[in-house]
Parts: sequence; structure tokens; C-alpha cells
Amino acid sequence: MPLIAPSILAADFANLQADVSMINSSDADWIHVDVMDGVFVPNISFGMPVIKAIKNHAQKPLDVHLMIVQPERYLQAFKEAGADILTVHLEASTHLHRTIQEIKALGMQAGVAINPHTSISLLKDIAADIDLICLMSVNPGFGGQKFIENTYTKTMELAALLKATNSRAKIEIDGGVNQANAPKLITAGADVLVAGNFVFTAPKPKEVIQQLKSLT
Repeated sequence: MPLIAPSILAADFANLQADVSMINSSDADWIHVDVMDGVFVPNISFGMPVIKAIKNHAQKPLDVHLMIVQPERYLQAFKEAGADILTVHLEASTHLHRTIQEIKALGMQAGVAINPHTSISLLKDIAADIDLICLMSVNPGFGGQKFIENTYTKTMELAALLKATNSRAKIEIDGGVNQANAPKLITAGADVLVAGNFVFTAPKPKEVIQQLKSLT
């Protein structure tokens, strides 16, 4: 069964504690937290105080996805805020291997994300050193975007690369995931499904999470 990571970016910010409690009582595995700086992507989202507030109520690991420039400046701060898994973008990290080492030294799992236009081949030299690879299936910066169909091919390419490099990294898909494309993504090799609007706009979010979790 896939791991399910509801994206809190699509939650009701005026009732964030209630939505975190919903995830706690659901079949979800992680809470996905998108951090945007308005520079790397054209939007601004959470800062440290909000992540700390989420952590205070979360009973599931925080899967923190940094869509920011120079992420290496804030690794310690995100650890202190409560990140369990910290993912940085390949495109934003000049010294990626060093950043991965620092994330792990701080006691977090380390992930690398790539944008839809970025080649899977660029992960070859880092794949064996990381715990998670996040494939963006939309262009990062906004929720509610349409799923990019080429993601299926990229997922299969990444699964082959991980096998070739003896990497145990999990493949995470982020953007436009729903009940229609989720089975195909799992077949292609996805391990973790991030779902935002699909979960939080549903009349019964916990049922949607359960349905995604039961896919094989």
C-alpha cells in the first residue's frame, strides 16, 4: 500500500488544528507541508511559527517540502520547527550533496525534489544517499493544478534509476494526485502520494484518504 501524505497547503487555515486532527485520526501516514518563499516559486506559504504550531498537534511525521532558494540556510531552523523529513529542490541547491549530509546529521530524513522539466538523470549521483525523491507532477507554486501526464514515464524512469543505483529512496508524487491517476502512479513505482485539494475539498476527507491508502 502507498504512503499517503495530505498536503496541509489545501487545509482551512482558519481551522488548521481541526484539519491536523482529522489527519491524525485518518489512515494518512505523513503530513505534507509545502514551504514557499515567493522567489523560487511565485507564492508564499508557511513560516516557522506555523510549522511549530502544526507540530504541536501532529501525531504523524511532518514531511516538509522546501520550495525556497538557498535552503541550506534554514536546515537547523526546520529541524527545530519539527520537520521529520526535509526535502530540498535540486534546482535550488548548489551544493546538494553537502546539504543532504547536513539534513541527515541533524537527525532528519533527507529528500530531493525535482520540477517537471528536470531530467531524472540528474539524480544519478545522489540517489543512493537520499531517503526520498519527490517528483513534482505540476509546476510548483500553487495548489489545485492539473496533473502532468508525463509523470508516469518519469516515475518509471526513476524506479529504474533507483534499482540501478541500489537506492532505497522512496518515490513521492506531488501535485494533482487523485483517485483516477493514483493507481497508475503506484503501478509505475510511486511509494508516497501527496494529495491536497483532492482530500480537503472532499465532503468526507478521511474516506478519500482511506480510499487512496487501500490502492495497490
